[in-house]
Amino acid sequence: MSGRRSRGSVSEEEINELISKLQSLLPTARRRGGSSSSSSQASTAKMLKETCSYIKTLNREVEDLSDRLTDLMATMDQNSPAAEIIRSLLR
Repeated sequence: MSGRRSRGSVSEEEINELISKLQSLLPTARRRGGSSSSSSQASTAKMLKETCSYIKTLNREVEDLSDRLTDLMATMDQNSPAAEIIRSLLR
């Protein structure tokens, strides 16, 4: 295998920059203050696991809110001002 990188590959520096940006988006990483861009493979793996967990949590919250909204809309008069407000928010 040659030393040339294949098209579309990402450098270690780019990965570290992306991990730093990812850390800034995760609530748990912001509370800890995160680590520098010279993070080890272990901390990168941990960050990716935390990211997956956070995305799963957000997905569950979206599903819960969707279910609650469906239940709420089912009990409302569809022509009421409140129903119209909810519909406008969903557009």
